[in-house]
Amino acid sequence: MILLTDELREPLLANGREPDTDHVPVVKFFNPLGAGVWLATELDSDRDTLFGLADLGEPELRPFSLAEMTAVRLPFDMGIERDLLFEGMVPISVWVEAARWTGGIRAAERALYAASPAKREGK
Repeated sequence: MILLTDELREPLLANGREPDTDHVPVVKFFNPLGAGVWLATELDSDRDTLFGLADLGEPELRPFSLAEMTAVRLPFDMGIERDLLFEGMVPISVWVEAARWTGGIRAAERALYAASPAKREGK
């Protein structure tokens, strides 16, 4: 799977030019076989360094490498994947608070999705 398409790269680069803004996450990456979820809001001009919320057991805002995620090899010849259905919905600060409150990004996503009026109404 291509982790970062040109369609996703452009808004991430644009957000990277405004680093002190509370951006909505553009893309979610995850380990399909265990721990590891990343929400990216920005991409540095080096086109490798992403910034966002990383959850490898404890959620934290930090940079992470696209090349390193692409290089991960898991059992059954799997790798890190991109969530094709992910919707950022709210700014990263809300994700951080929800992830810390619920214990991780996956639980935060369920809570935020359930709290979203548009999602409850089926829109």
